[in-house]
Amino acid sequence: MIFKKYNRIQNASRGIRGKISSFRDHKLKRHALVGTPESWEMVRDFQIKFLKEMGLMPGDHLLDIGCGTLRGGIPIIRYLEKGHYYGIEILPDVLEEGKKELLESKLTDKEPVLLSGRISSVNIEIEFNYIWAFSVLIHLTNEILDDCFNFVSSRLSKQGKFYATVNIGDKKTDSWRGFPVVWRSLDFYKQVALSHGLTVQDIGPRQEFGYAPTLPIEDDLRILKICKK
Repeated sequence: MIFKKYNRIQNASRGIRGKISSFRDHKLKRHALVGTPESWEMVRDFQIKFLKEMGLMPGDHLLDIGCGTLRGGIPIIRYLEKGHYYGIEILPDVLEEGKKELLESKLTDKEPVLLSGRISSVNIEIEFNYIWAFSVLIHLTNEILDDCFNFVSSRLSKQGKFYATVNIGDKKTDSWRGFPVVWRSLDFYKQVALSHGLTVQDIGPRQEFGYAPTLPIEDDLRILKICKK
C-alpha cells in the first residue's frame, strides 16, 4: 500500500516535471524565433529602460515596428495605459507566439493592438508619440525601408520621436533566417528620411544606453532618433 502511494507520488512528480520541461522548451523555442534565448531577458529589459529614458510616459501611444514575439513588447504593454501599445509584425506565426506570450503574462486586459502584414498595407488611424524599431531596419530592403519611412512620416505626431537600431558601415550584406542583414551609411538614412520630411540624428551606440550583449558586438550598431522637420 505504501509502495503504491509512493509510486503515485513519483508518477505525479514526473508528470509535473515533464509539463514544466515542456513549457520551458516551448518558451525557449519561442524566444529563439527572434534571437538567442540566452539574451532574451537582457534585450527585453533594455528596450523598456531605453524608451523610459527617452521620455516615454504611460499615457503615450507607441508603435512597435517588427514586434515579433513581444520580447520587448511585454514590459512596454505593462507600462502603457490600456490600448496604447500597437505592434506590427510581418510574420503571422511569429505574432501568434507573441499573443501566447501576452496571454501567459496575463496582460490581455491591456488590449494591445497587434497587426500582421507589411507596414505599407496596415491601416492605423491614430498618431504616435513614440515609434520603435529594434533590430528591424537592418533587415529591410531599400524598397521596404522607404515604405517604412513613408508610414512613419504619416503616423508620427508633430513632436513625436522614432527610435531605431541600425548597422552603420559599408560591410557586405549578410542574411539571417531568410532576411537580409544590411549595413548602410548614416547619409543614406538621412537622404531617405529627408524625402519623407524627416530628420535623422545618430545618438550613439547601443552600449552607451545600457545594451549589454552576451556576445561582443561592434560600434556600427547604433541608435537613430528620427523626427519630423
